[in-house]
Amino acid sequence: MCCRYWTDESPELREIVEEMNRSPLIGHWQKTSAVKAFGEIRPYDVTAVIAPDRRGRRAVFPMRWGFREKTLLINARSETAAVKPAFRTAWAHQRCAVPASWYYEWEHLTDLSGRAKTGARYLIQAAGRDMTWLAGLYRIEDGLPVFVILTRDAAEEIRFIHDRMPLVLPGELVNEWIRPDAPPEPLVNHALTAMHWERLSEKGA
Repeated sequence: MCCRYWTDESPELREIVEEMNRSPLIGHWQKTSAVKAFGEIRPYDVTAVIAPDRRGRRAVFPMRWGFREKTLLINARSETAAVKPAFRTAWAHQRCAVPASWYYEWEHLTDLSGRAKTGARYLIQAAGRDMTWLAGLYRIEDGLPVFVILTRDAAEEIRFIHDRMPLVLPGELVNEWIRPDAPPEPLVNHALTAMHWERLSEKGA
């Protein structure tokens, strides 16, 4: 969790993608990876992410989803990111925001023998909001930016699906979140927990 999310071709997201496509990094990524603008975004995909440029201004960059360690890391726990070697530098100074329409989650169940199994698939988004801003961290690998999505304990109304959820930012705090000199801890307290969900299927693919 969170291992997939969805981006609609809304006016706001189209504007973000257009800015990403103007980035000189696009050409570098296209040598090895497909850049994905809309639809279902998965780990290893390169997609639009908000982060500060060299002057500290808000900008859009194509970034690949996942930090390469012994395994690919796609999520970071917000409760421990400040002390984990893979995330602590990014937590302090290299935060990003991932624009999404929804994120996917699969219901986690236990069968009669006590074994974990996967149930229905759900689309989840911030209630009453046009965008679902996923808080993230980024770093540079081989000269190109990559990101992970931060997670937290799930809100009570969606805990029946999974006990974790992405750290979802109010849109008005995105600029503050990505500031390299801003302390992240106070901003985490403003994360959104009111979520709207839709059940999609009995078995996730």
